Amino acid sequence: MKEGLLDKLMTRKNLMVGFWVVAIIMVSALIFYTVTLHKEVPPIPQKVVGSDGQILYTYNDVVEGKKYFQEFDLMDWGTMLGMGAYMGPDFPTDLLHNRMEFLYNYYAQQMYGKTKAQLSDTELGAVKERVKQDIKQDTKLDKVVKYSQASTQAYKKNVAYIVNMLVNGDKERAFPGGFIKPEEARKMAAFFDWGQLLASTYRTGTKRTWTNNWPFVKGIDQNIQFLNHEVSLWEFLLLWTLTIIVIYIAYEYLFKKDEPLEPAMKITSLYPSQKKLLKYVPIVAGLFVIQLFLGGYLAHLYTEPAKDLIIPQKLFPFNVARSWHTQIAILWVAVGWLVGGMLVAPWVANKDHKLPWLVDVLWIALLVVAVGALYGLYMGATGHMRETWFWFGNEGRELINLGRAWDIGLVLGLVFWFLLVFSLIRKAAKNNPIVSTIIWAAFAIATLYIAGMMPLTKVMPNFSVDDYYRWWVIHLWVELTFEMFAAGTIAFFTVSLGLISYKTAVRTMIFELLLISFSGTLGVGHHYWWQGLDQYWIAIGGIFSALEPLPLALMIVEAMKNQREQRLEGKKNEFNTVFMWIAGSAILNWIGAGFFGMLINTPTIDYYAHGTYLIMPHGHIALLGAFGYVAIAFIYMTSRANSLANGLEWNEKLSKWGFWLLTLGVLLFALPTYIIGIHQTQIAFDQGYYFARLREAVEPMKPWMWFRLLPDGMMVLGGLIIFYDLIKKTYFAKKIASQA
Repeated sequence: MKEGLLDKLMTRKNLMVGFWVVAIIMVSALIFYTVTLHKEVPPIPQKVVGSDGQILYTYNDVVEGKKYFQEFDLMDWGTMLGMGAYMGPDFPTDLLHNRMEFLYNYYAQQMYGKTKAQLSDTELGAVKERVKQDIKQDTKLDKVVKYSQASTQAYKKNVAYIVNMLVNGDKERAFPGGFIKPEEARKMAAFFDWGQLLASTYRTGTKRTWTNNWPFVKGIDQNIQFLNHEVSLWEFLLLWTLTIIVIYIAYEYLFKKDEPLEPAMKITSLYPSQKKLLKYVPIVAGLFVIQLFLGGYLAHLYTEPAKDLIIPQKLFPFNVARSWHTQIAILWVAVGWLVGGMLVAPWVANKDHKLPWLVDVLWIALLVVAVGALYGLYMGATGHMRETWFWFGNEGRELINLGRAWDIGLVLGLVFWFLLVFSLIRKAAKNNPIVSTIIWAAFAIATLYIAGMMPLTKVMPNFSVDDYYRWWVIHLWVELTFEMFAAGTIAFFTVSLGLISYKTAVRTMIFELLLISFSGTLGVGHHYWWQGLDQYWIAIGGIFSALEPLPLALMIVEAMKNQREQRLEGKKNEFNTVFMWIAGSAILNWIGAGFFGMLINTPTIDYYAHGTYLIMPHGHIALLGAFGYVAIAFIYMTSRANSLANGLEWNEKLSKWGFWLLTLGVLLFALPTYIIGIHQTQIAFDQGYYFARLREAVEPMKPWMWFRLLPDGMMVLGGLIIFYDLIKKTYFAKKIASQA
């Protein structure tokens, strides 16, 4: 009886209904929380006053400091409340630690005439309570903040510390200095001090800080709450239970053995617009190689931050290299996906565009945006665009750094591409859920990027609000719209290559979309409870975990079985290279987003691991595998289509070398970063987050940093082989002898 009921529920129609119900509920909840956002974000005080009545800084100083923080892209060197890059300090944590240490010595002298180091345990306990009183009780984050005499002096010392670091540089942590003015650094000190107020003062009516007691600070007894452990326990219980259920549903109801496979697509010619896509191949492959070299450059600086590598750091600072590394990744992945959409559209519609030259227009527009954006990222962060940085420079928000003009250009390009493709296949998409998913997910990718552009013409004053929408782009892009696009793409390829039946692919894809909507939408909350939002985000963001990659990985396993059976039967598949990248995408998606995602998503672990190397395996494997491999598959599909249409030779040897070097390299990359991250997390657990971020914390792990030469070298070599292989196959392949 129950099996009959499940059989009925697992139909395409009911799965689609389930997807829309879940999607509407989740999006409605996200909208509700967004509307109520202003009720929970921390205030920016109108003024912070010293003990003598002197105004230390104002609301405008905090806002100006945030602008400078973004202008010089310090989020790609250090972090704000643990969010950013891991070379420099976490600025609020540094200021909180410095303030606390100053207060210890101040009150030790006042109460006992001694320094902190000279106190007995009993005296130290009494001083500790006085320090906690100053920070936790006497200081309130409100419209007007009043510092004690001790905290006033501590703030002034912190200002001097920040000015010296940002103006003169921090050579031991790869910050050359020399382009920030003292008055700009003083404004940033006000912004960072507001951040340490978030991390140390209690949210109104509670006994937890605006960052929900993060970071761990032993000296003021600030530590994790039980809620984190409770949510982590439920997360593990739900994940394992749901994993078993998903695997059962997949093999019992999604994969039907009696459904015939579709014949693999046959390509004998290309439409004019498809031929024009060949010029995109070297652009995507070339940007990919540049990004890999930048990754190697950054790895060297992480290992030897005080030493230059080929280029002096004054000419090419760490933060610029990191912004290039991340933005180039977004560019080559996005362009690869655009190529895929334009390649597939004529086949789906069975006709070409009326104006094929529009493909060339898009190519030129994307080149202008790419070159202009990279120029702006460099010039803005190094202080050469003080008047125009917001529009043409480096907007300084980690992972979405492009100046606003380049933002707008990218969105216009994505919308133009959507209209170009949709105008061709709108009729076919009505009856093909796979094509519909690809197209509308792509449209969502373009429009969701706009969330990171609010307000359109100026900087968002409040960091918590700004970071709320920044994660809309990063998380909802990656774990919602990107995942949906990848689901549609993998379904399309496995059917088109004759490896999965159409009905199985559609059922699995829709089930995947349901899980993505369920898990990916409100899962954005696990980023939110660090930066000033209320603690209910801990539960919301923690419970919705990394389950969604599983069905696609299982479908790829089925496709691999079918491919093996076809090979044993002597059947030739013309698209083995393309499928290799698609299979790699699904598997690495599960490893990066699922396995390594779960490693850091549980609140208990995330509390201590936040802002450490432990985040790196998740980000690199998930982004490259889940989305980069799809882009590479599209590029190889373009080259293979050209090869089949023109009777050109096609050898898979180099393709396989490139694939395995890249894949094993990125998996091996997880080993040293995981070990270093665990070491940092242990320090954060034992001593406090401040100590985990010191250079001294990672210096003993330098052998593991040097170990990165192996995986980084493998990835760079793999990227170069892929670039050479694609250029050779696309432009220099010979005619097959029988057709010559």
